[in-house]
Amino acid sequence: MPDQALPGPPTLRVLVADDNPVVRAGLTALLSVHPDIEVVAEAADGAQALAHAALHRPDVVLLDVRMPGTDGLTALPELARAAPVMMLTYSAEPEVVTEALRRGASGYLVHGEFTAAELITAIRGVREGRATVSPVVAQASAAVSSSLGVSYEAKESSSHLQSVVAQSSMARLSRVAGLRGRAAGWLDFGLSSREVEVMDLIASGMNNRQIAAACFISEKTVKNHINRIFAKLHSSSRSEAIAYWLGTAGEGWGR
Repeated sequence: MPDQALPGPPTLRVLVADDNPVVRAGLTALLSVHPDIEVVAEAADGAQALAHAALHRPDVVLLDVRMPGTDGLTALPELARAAPVMMLTYSAEPEVVTEALRRGASGYLVHGEFTAAELITAIRGVREGRATVSPVVAQASAAVSSSLGVSYEAKESSSHLQSVVAQSSMARLSRVAGLRGRAAGWLDFGLSSREVEVMDLIASGMNNRQIAAACFISEKTVKNHINRIFAKLHSSSRSEAIAYWLGTAGEGWGR
């Protein structure tokens, strides 16, 4: 009897709820790059999110706080009964964070406080029962009553997120050190944090339009970032930049 291939991990089904169509498009583009993640529906307000959750049965809900009509906090308790909910918002006010966690949010990330890779890690973690909050809201989450079982998890998950970031940085540091024979990270190249994010998305296979959507910037701005990245990495093409970035270029290349 011929060997049968083992099935891969189940697809992670995500519902994106945000009133900003650019944010929804960016998140969908970012998540869709990953073969194990599928955006099953988008919602512009809490009422739509509830309807889509009932219809599509997502594994994770990404939910904005402030939306017209039924806002995120109003829809949160019922959504949390259907699937783990990760708040993904610009709102970092302590009272909003506390209320979201009290109403059942499994995590809380603030735009601008995480990279694309950290978001993917957080979404996968939420499905597996690991809560994650942005460091900027960790202190606010501590105000939630410990009897709800949220405060400790939120602080621990914040440390976990920072640990993941540190490990990612050290991994890149090690790759470049092996390539160039000395301790070096992306700061050696003079890349800004935004350029690092763009380069990571280039390495993941995204085109300029997808990167623009994922970072919520224009394609022209993406091109400007890429031109600066190529200059700093001494690269003339995407493939050269990716090879150098991932540490697969030949010894002494790019000096």
